[in-house]
Amino acid sequence: HIINGLHGMHTSPSHSAFFGALGGYRGSDGVPPSGPTIDYELSKVLPETLLPHLCIGMDSTENMKAKPTVANLSASGAGQPIFMHSNPNHLYQMLYGGISQGEIRKQHEARSSMFDQIEQLAITKGVGLHGINKQRYGQYVNGFNDINGLRERLNKVSGDLRKFAPKVDQRYTRPEFETDWHDVLLDLGISALKSGITSVLTIGSGRGEIFGAWKGLGVEQQGHNLGHMKQPDNPIWIKIRQYNSRMLVKLIQELDSVPEGSGTMMDNSLIVYTSNNADYQHTSGKNWPVMLLGNYDGAFKTGCFTQLDSKRPINALYTSILRASGVEIDRFNMSEQMAAKFDSSTGPLKEVLA
Repeated sequence: HIINGLHGMHTSPSHSAFFGALGGYRGSDGVPPSGPTIDYELSKVLPETLLPHLCIGMDSTENMKAKPTVANLSASGAGQPIFMHSNPNHLYQMLYGGISQGEIRKQHEARSSMFDQIEQLAITKGVGLHGINKQRYGQYVNGFNDINGLRERLNKVSGDLRKFAPKVDQRYTRPEFETDWHDVLLDLGISALKSGITSVLTIGSGRGEIFGAWKGLGVEQQGHNLGHMKQPDNPIWIKIRQYNSRMLVKLIQELDSVPEGSGTMMDNSLIVYTSNNADYQHTSGKNWPVMLLGNYDGAFKTGCFTQLDSKRPINALYTSILRASGVEIDRFNMSEQMAAKFDSSTGPLKEVLA
């Protein structure tokens, strides 16, 4: 289902709306999230999993190595960003280190011991802090608690996870191009869904920023310059979008291969393909195109093109997804005061729900 004509003018996108793209609120470089994002809210209402929500970010090799985790797109609440993983070696250790052998197992055990010690040390050092400093330090300590808790939960089901763990090859340790890491990051995300580790996966093909690199596709230019090129009929943009489309096809095929209920995992899934920056660079957000893949157990119409009039915000789509998930909600992250200016209606998008 292709949807054209939603808007995100209230998110102030320009180069990127950052957290605002999935939160439906003002977002910009350096602006902290003002509320939870739709992916996190979904993870709360779907059946509980070992890891409620997995975020993956793809970028140039240099950026992914220098900053293996960044937080730009997802959040669990105001001032509470969720980090995305960009180094597949670190992510593999996190998900499957407990069932691995050799060097991966050694690194996993060393990292586990270190995190346990850091958590205990951090707890004792926070005494005496007050106000905002105490709150921030609490989030810091909780981060280690989350990491250690996840490791313990994964260890308890290690036998069941073994058959889902991707095979580690030289793309992990000696990538020729950044797209090698992009490909194995996707494999890890798919394996986390198929194994039931998580039910919510967020993938940022440029980590929510104005960068991104695809040298493995023969695209030598990268980052900000790509946004200043004309996009229609541009062979560079065609290559990038075809690559993204192949990723989507792989995700669909993998989910469709897993029996679930009376059908497959894909029958019960919804893939939302969109941008963190609406329709083009330096955009006002007047048109925010979206493509929905799958019908989420019959909740969404498929095989359609819907043209809207730019009077309903992306929040209305997120409201629709939550409604389909059993949440009685008329607005997502939008006050009545904001809605008076940015939303011509209320409730979900009637054009997309079946």
